[in-house]
Amino acid sequence: MTTASLRRLRAELRGLAEPRVRAQLLRVLSPADDDELLGVRVPVMRGLARTYRGLALDEVDELLCSRVHEERFTALLVLAEQVRAAPAGERGALVRFYLARTGRVDNWDLVDGSAPVVLGPWLLEEEGAARVLDRLAGSPSVWDRRIAVVATLPLIRDGRHEQTFALVLALRRDPEPIVHKALGWMLREIGRRDERALVAFLDRHAAGLPRVTVRHATERLGAGDRARFVRRG
Repeated sequence: MTTASLRRLRAELRGLAEPRVRAQLLRVLSPADDDELLGVRVPVMRGLARTYRGLALDEVDELLCSRVHEERFTALLVLAEQVRAAPAGERGALVRFYLARTGRVDNWDLVDGSAPVVLGPWLLEEEGAARVLDRLAGSPSVWDRRIAVVATLPLIRDGRHEQTFALVLALRRDPEPIVHKALGWMLREIGRRDERALVAFLDRHAAGLPRVTVRHATERLGAGDRARFVRRG
């Protein structure tokens, strides 16, 4: 695509902004002072990402450098479209591009909208994936740490729980509640598919996990199990 395409995309985003959506986002995202929120709905950005999935990586990079929140979000969704379309062996370059720019993935919606669909598919095929997740989990950036956790969702869907369990234990003393919530979310996803595995893990570790992690993890368990673990968490 061309610079003209990038200009059109930016103009479309501004034209699709809704003041009420912007007000909602201001409440739930707590953006940085220099962040600009337009107020564009996520499904709308997903549609634009499909339309503009042919953007060159330097154009995606330009969007990621923007202070406009929705431009960064759409850039990540375009990247996800490109990962989805790429042959398995060619995803590495796109993932390296993403990992080099996680400093621009700086709010929970950007993390949750990108980590499982950009980094996640690569984790399924890459032998060295655990090292990448460990590096992210050890980052001083709270968003890198959340990326590490949420990116394991495709592994969970593939029946591979070990990496998520390892991250829960590694990050259980993280100072940030937004990481604790992500841990609970991924544990809950494990429980949706393999309740016995979740219960066995919680039997061993619930007492040492943050309470919010345990509460999120046990939302789909029976009342008896949930009460037992929440008391211990």
